Amino acid sequence: MTVAAPTKSAPESAPGAQAILSLNNIEVVYDRVILVLKGVSLTVQDGGIVALLGANGAGKTTTLKAISNLLHSERGEVTKGSIVFSGHQVQALSPNEVVRRGCIQVMQGRYCFGHLTIEENLMTGAFTRRDGSAAIRASLDKVYSFFPRLAEKRQAMAGYTSGGEQQMCAIGRALMSNPKLILLDEPSMGLAPQIVEEIFTIMKSLNESEGVSFLLAEQNANLALKYSGYGYVLENGRIVLDGTATALSENEDVKEFYLGVAEGKRKSFRDGKHYKRRKRWLA
Repeated sequence: MTVAAPTKSAPESAPGAQAILSLNNIEVVYDRVILVLKGVSLTVQDGGIVALLGANGAGKTTTLKAISNLLHSERGEVTKGSIVFSGHQVQALSPNEVVRRGCIQVMQGRYCFGHLTIEENLMTGAFTRRDGSAAIRASLDKVYSFFPRLAEKRQAMAGYTSGGEQQMCAIGRALMSNPKLILLDEPSMGLAPQIVEEIFTIMKSLNESEGVSFLLAEQNANLALKYSGYGYVLENGRIVLDGTATALSENEDVKEFYLGVAEGKRKSFRDGKHYKRRKRWLA
């Protein structure tokens, strides 16, 4: 299977499916000088899980913050291109308006209000909702059904819970906003493998049973591709590869530089240094 080369328009990740999110050649500049994203295009289909892969500093978090419109707090802005969510351009909207439309970001680092209980943290996710307390309580019960551990810890101070429980709380808080799309930033960072697998399994279950779409920014390419249907490789602010998760998993460059395997053998860092000299996928 051939992996598609980078194109100027965002490719379709599932033929015939409707796109819930489209980035079209966006550029992001910090401090009006530093160009971080350089013509990034990608598509998330409604009901899909899309992986955004790349090393630390590749621009994954900046891409997510451009979508959720959180760049201004860091003196960044989208200077070119368009971001279309659910049929409407959103790059000029405020972050809370983006959330109201159904797009919410789970930040890298498991941000919780440490001085609040787990349940109080979850309830903050319903701040923008206007559909009444009964609907909010139903959403809370649904979150607890997906995360039984949070139900057990509902009265515990979030700052005293484990890293895995805090990550579950952050995702649960996002669910409380009734999202159509969740932007999930490095959910595996700093967590034990068993907890990571549990969180990714819950993500997959949410996608299948609730129809929530996910754009997953992740350094752990092997894990991300396992749970995604489509993927993009981001490097130095540019999309350098995209394709189905199966195609990317089988691609020799992805195996070597992101999965650490080439031709069935594990590669050392020293063996992989020649990557910068050849960059086969940019040829």
